[in-house]
Amino acid sequence: MGVVERIGAERGPRRVARPALVPVPAVLPLDEVLLEDCVAAMARLPDRSIDMIFADPPYNLQLGGDLYRPEGGRVDAVDDHWDKFATFAAYDDFTRRWLAEARRILKDDGTIWVIGSYHNIFRVGTALQDEGFWILNDIVWRKANPMPNFKGTRFTNAHETMIWCSKGEKARYRFNYRAMKALNDDLQMRSDWSLPICSGPERLKGDDGHKAHPTQKPEALLYRVLLACTRPGDVVLDPFFGTGTTGAVARRLRRRWIGIEREPKYVAVARERIASTLPLDESAMVLMPEKGAAPRVAFGLIVELGLLAPGTALSDARRRWRAEVRADGSLLVEGQAGSIHKMGAAVQGAPSCNGWTFWHYEDAGALVPIDALRQRHLAAIGA
Repeated sequence: MGVVERIGAERGPRRVARPALVPVPAVLPLDEVLLEDCVAAMARLPDRSIDMIFADPPYNLQLGGDLYRPEGGRVDAVDDHWDKFATFAAYDDFTRRWLAEARRILKDDGTIWVIGSYHNIFRVGTALQDEGFWILNDIVWRKANPMPNFKGTRFTNAHETMIWCSKGEKARYRFNYRAMKALNDDLQMRSDWSLPICSGPERLKGDDGHKAHPTQKPEALLYRVLLACTRPGDVVLDPFFGTGTTGAVARRLRRRWIGIEREPKYVAVARERIASTLPLDESAMVLMPEKGAAPRVAFGLIVELGLLAPGTALSDARRRWRAEVRADGSLLVEGQAGSIHKMGAAVQGAPSCNGWTFWHYEDAGALVPIDALRQRHLAAIGA
């Protein structure tokens, strides 16, 4: 199972005015989307009741007008009313209010993740530290297929930043180190994650054919976040639920979830989406216990992207050995777990093995090397 690390005394939180006290529910509203303001909804949740919070707050983009492509097409940018604040001070006040409630409801050994762009993440980082959270890492999500800078006046904005925090300097917290290592082909997971933006069939569309939500996050991103620091059965809260990516991935990984969203149109999409998400088989949920010229691709990324589902059976080309894909990208062979390369070498008694060409999955009755999925991913990102 995961490794629990302890790091350095909890600093006193910055006191922020909260809404008037309201009755606390006897039971958490698990696996539900709450249609209301996030501060008001969190105020009704019990103290220390949430294992992990993933927050994708408004970025306060401060757009100065429409943006157009060189050929004249209008860019579908974020210009919704929920992303607009009159001043930086108003945005900071909102940030401190929701973070104060987030800290209260987070368990002492829980963690919080906040994602943002250069427009807001530095202001949010200051508020996190002022509130008493302790920053563990800043994770750079490097977009494999970012939107170009159409005007050619700046660098292409190709990343977003996630800040991962515990409740304090000496707080214990969960970090599934070995699961992350297995997901990355037996190499330590780094703090820069290369994942494609949400596109294709995963990008939810409204009845008018346009994006259901302008900042929908890819499921692969949430898959890695939840796998990193939660266990099956843990309660994950998303106070800016949008179209429900956090809930869909939580259900898939058999975590409990609570979503808060104030826009009815997003709530409707999220509920429909999550209802159609199938949880993984229990056997696939066991995590690894407590280790070219083309861009490197970890087998775990293929699993994160949904190109190969946990629980899928793999075999060699002659069907002599069988392995099962697990949620963290490791393979299970006769009770032993490891990377595609390690387990390929182990079954053959060989010093090494290229797992990409050794292991095969079945497609329409034929065996196909898993390298075909890697090549499909590379082609999709134009590598």
